Amino acid sequence: MEKMGSLLPTELKGNVTEFKKELLRNSKIQTFLNQHSSQISDDIIHRSMSRLNEYAEQNHDCSCTSISECTNLIKGFQPTLVLENGMISVHYKPCEKEIIAEYNRKVQSLVQAFHIPKEIRNASFAHLEKKEDGRNPAILKAAAFCGSYNGHQFTRGLYLHGSFGVGKTYLLGAIANELASKGVPSCIVHWADFLRELKGSFEDNTTNKKVEALKTVPVLMIDDIGSESVTGWVRDDVLGSILQFRMHENLSTFFTSNFNLNELENHFAQTQNGSVESVKAKRIMERIKYLSEAVNVAGKNRRE
Repeated sequence: MEKMGSLLPTELKGNVTEFKKELLRNSKIQTFLNQHSSQISDDIIHRSMSRLNEYAEQNHDCSCTSISECTNLIKGFQPTLVLENGMISVHYKPCEKEIIAEYNRKVQSLVQAFHIPKEIRNASFAHLEKKEDGRNPAILKAAAFCGSYNGHQFTRGLYLHGSFGVGKTYLLGAIANELASKGVPSCIVHWADFLRELKGSFEDNTTNKKVEALKTVPVLMIDDIGSESVTGWVRDDVLGSILQFRMHENLSTFFTSNFNLNELENHFAQTQNGSVESVKAKRIMERIKYLSEAVNVAGKNRRE
């Protein structure tokens, strides 16, 4: 076993007593020692000083906005003190940003339509032009959702409908980033792209896994619903299955569309083979209405 001096910073080897006193002034170390006072002796503290020093050096509030900017010893991980085998040790647990990043990596490895343009990935409420009255109702409701969401009780999402280029998808990005700052995983998926990807996944047998990913994500955001061609399989077996699961599990769900609710119902009623299936369309719409509140998003076309 290494001697105590060999485990300490070089400049402190000659003054172990002062070094120990300085470590024990750390408020978080004090809290840990107080919580385990009946199990920790002075001898355990002395033999664990190198670990306490590691914890003191690495335990700081990380204010980075992404894993790549993280300044921790192990990027994306925060140290925590544990008592094991008569010694104090340091374990590293993922921070909220790493939990989100890992969740996103898993979803992205399965669902390619998850990928969102850079300007949407970097969206924030701070960058929204709140002076435009046409978008204010949607912005306020989106901010209220982020403020009230806790994952323990059902919080309805939003059905954001309006013309092209008014910022519906950008608002989804702002919501997703605000939730990520609270440690809440979400998934924005472009609906037509997802369906094309789904049809191409029959050969590798990943269809069910892709659908399952959208069923279970804590907050799902379906972008541009209504842009797809309607078939019974798309409407009932894919969308209907996802929405039914999320409705029963009370999982928050968002939508964007160029259609209002009545127009979307008409869209779902008209199938590719020319038949009109009003009852099945109403069934889908009831699920959408349960999961979300319709809000019109107005304003200028920012793509022009």
